[in-house]
Amino acid sequence: MTGSNRGTGRAIRERLAADGFTVRCLNRSSCTDHRDPVTADLADGRAAFEAARTVLADVPALDLLVLNAVTRGLGRVDELDPRVWDEAVAVNLTANVRVIQAALPALRAAGGHIVLMGSHAGDRPFEGGMAYCATKAALKSVAEVLLMEERPNGVRTTLLNPGAIRNFDDDFSELKMSVESVASVVSWVVAAPADTVVGEVELRPARLGTPPAVGFERLQHV
Repeated sequence: MTGSNRGTGRAIRERLAADGFTVRCLNRSSCTDHRDPVTADLADGRAAFEAARTVLADVPALDLLVLNAVTRGLGRVDELDPRVWDEAVAVNLTANVRVIQAALPALRAAGGHIVLMGSHAGDRPFEGGMAYCATKAALKSVAEVLLMEERPNGVRTTLLNPGAIRNFDDDFSELKMSVESVASVVSWVVAAPADTVVGEVELRPARLGTPPAVGFERLQHV
């Protein structure tokens, strides 16, 4: 699992452990509450690939791969730092592909499952979100290609697109989902019957705030 050292990723890791999985982590920085001796610069595709191979060196069969690592660099197009764009493409997209490539032999051996953590931003772009929205949108294509190519090899893929999450300990908004709730949905997706695959899930907060404009006037804000 990538991106498992805080927030949603930590909650997913804890839920999967409670479900009986033995969880191995590959993060940019080490977890403080979990043993993960291998870390990697996920902005370096080759480093991500090699680190994933190291983590899985003694794992002949892999039941589940959860890819949650993300960078959220923001900025409007006319001011977007090229380094922010490059990091977003590297971490949010390339690292996922390279880790999948490293894990595929073990996933095929187990008839395993890949869960890609997408975002509402993938199909609901917003101003200032060029790098984040574009890379999350690209994950949909990655998931669809995996579904077509790897189901014949017994590997299932799910793209999970959550909306607003209370990712930080000091966030108590009632208009966002808890990290535990998102983790529960991951658990549910993974537990789907073996002859099914949940290709894509959109997950929204149950409560909704007042949008900046409603009714006919909302057309002006699209």
